Amino acid sequence: MEENKDKDYGEMMSQKEEDKLRAAHKRKKRAKRIKTIVLWTLVLIVLLTLYIMYSQYQSDRRAQEAASAESLYAETEVVKQSYAMSIDLSGYIEPYDIQEAKFRQTGTVTGVFVEEGDYVKEGDLLSSIDNTSQLAELESLKADIDEARLSGSDRDIELLELRLKAAENSLDYTNIYANFDGVVTSVDVDAGDYFEAGDITVLTLVDISKLKAVVEIDEIDMQYVKEGMIAYLTFDSMPQEVIEATVSYIPMLGRYSDSGIGVVDVELTIENPPQNLIPGFSFEGVINVEDEVEMLIVPQAAVSVGRGGVASVERKKADGTTENVQVQIKYLGEGLVQILSNNILEGDTLIYQARSNSSSMMRAMGGMR
Repeated sequence: MEENKDKDYGEMMSQKEEDKLRAAHKRKKRAKRIKTIVLWTLVLIVLLTLYIMYSQYQSDRRAQEAASAESLYAETEVVKQSYAMSIDLSGYIEPYDIQEAKFRQTGTVTGVFVEEGDYVKEGDLLSSIDNTSQLAELESLKADIDEARLSGSDRDIELLELRLKAAENSLDYTNIYANFDGVVTSVDVDAGDYFEAGDITVLTLVDISKLKAVVEIDEIDMQYVKEGMIAYLTFDSMPQEVIEATVSYIPMLGRYSDSGIGVVDVELTIENPPQNLIPGFSFEGVINVEDEVEMLIVPQAAVSVGRGGVASVERKKADGTTENVQVQIKYLGEGLVQILSNNILEGDTLIYQARSNSSSMMRAMGGMR
């Protein structure tokens, strides 16, 4: 009996432990299920929030694109402006004239009659080489001419006189003379030196009573330049002064510049230069065109430049469509260009892609009307 009771009691306790374990397992499963549901709920909320934000971003973006599309292109009218034109210049100053003297005969130097810095007059003797053989030849020919005049023919006399003239020239070539009034800037010769004819420059003489400059003017601006026009030059060495120069020479031929455009090398002359202005100084300057010039003006943004530097504009036609027109232009600065072609007229409407500074350019154009 006792054993049966103990056995029943043990089974009853085992059953209770098993029920507790099952209940605990059920609670864990229920807690895990609740945790999973909460986690997925949070994930769905986050995904839904992101989707709503992305949808709003896309909507705002489409609205912004639609708004910007309305202002993507701008229109401008081709206007004509009259104003006093100026042509920009730059360059450096040169002596008005320069003589780089060489001996024209071979021989030993017998005399150097000037020093660097000396002022000389046209025709002054600067240096000489030995002329013994030239003098001997000259005297011999004079004797031959005297003899021919007594017994020779007119033809013999004529030939001897031609040889005499050549001998006189040969004698003259043993001397170096000043070709103009000027200042000796270099002396690279001493008595006793030996030189071959035409070997090297032995003396340099410059005329700085006047100065000159050669400036490069492009083919578009050359139509306004004439001899006698005044150029106004400024120098870094004389920041407070403006020096006047005159257009003194316009060559008959132009040339191509390194950038591939036609240019003309125009000469300017400074008649009475200040003493502190010397050859080699660089300058900036302008030539003011006397007559007002009429120009067709458009914003720079309205002009497209393609390969090879070909410029074009989009012109609006009467039916609202556009046509591409190739044009020649000149940049004027401040976001404006001049139309040089005659296929664009005053009052034409151009279509172009708007830029951030288009409003300022449009205001500039409005102020020019």
